[in-house]
Amino acid sequence: MQFRVEALDQHYGSAQVLRQVGFEIAPGECLAVLGRNGAGKSTLLKCLMGVIAPSAGRVLIDGADATSWSPARRSRAGLAYVPQGREIFSELTVGENVEAAARAHGTFGTPAMEEALDLFPVLREMWKRPGGALSGGQQQQLALARALVTQPQLLILDEPTEGIQPNIVALIGEVLRALKGRISILLVEQYLDFAIETADAFVILSRGAVVETGRASTMSREHLTRFIAV
Repeated sequence: MQFRVEALDQHYGSAQVLRQVGFEIAPGECLAVLGRNGAGKSTLLKCLMGVIAPSAGRVLIDGADATSWSPARRSRAGLAYVPQGREIFSELTVGENVEAAARAHGTFGTPAMEEALDLFPVLREMWKRPGGALSGGQQQQLALARALVTQPQLLILDEPTEGIQPNIVALIGEVLRALKGRISILLVEQYLDFAIETADAFVILSRGAVVETGRASTMSREHLTRFIAV
């Protein structure tokens, strides 16, 4: 998938949250968006998924202007979104959460569904347990599996390591690195070491604007720390 953002602005009332944000994600690569709290990262992702409309600018999917598309249409086009806080259906079982996403995208009972579950074996063990009864790390695995059963071309993740125990963080990192080359990934992350291990390129936001971009190979940890340290 070719995914490009051009001159995106977003306002909440008189406050401008995003300012002329633009970047492109190379097919099969992971682009990490870094910035301090309040830099506009989560707002950016919501604009990309169509959850909120930008004030100006464009979102392009394979060359088509998707700026006015609904979240459902963007999902059908190959975008999948795991928001901060995961937002699983806590009253539904693990199986019902996964099956609902698979049925909505026509992948129920297909190899795509089994492949997503193979990445997170604990979910089969918890299949009949309510999603709300899972630990934070288990819920994050469920949220990721639910996104992956849709067979996305671009996986959008908002702080997937937040509040997660180290062994699950390591598992999620292994999964994302294995997915690269097959799908593109847009990662918002505060855990810098995780971002460095996973990303191929970086976009740095400050006060809603892109202040720096670069390949991971050219940006040191010390340099990146400047943009996320309080």
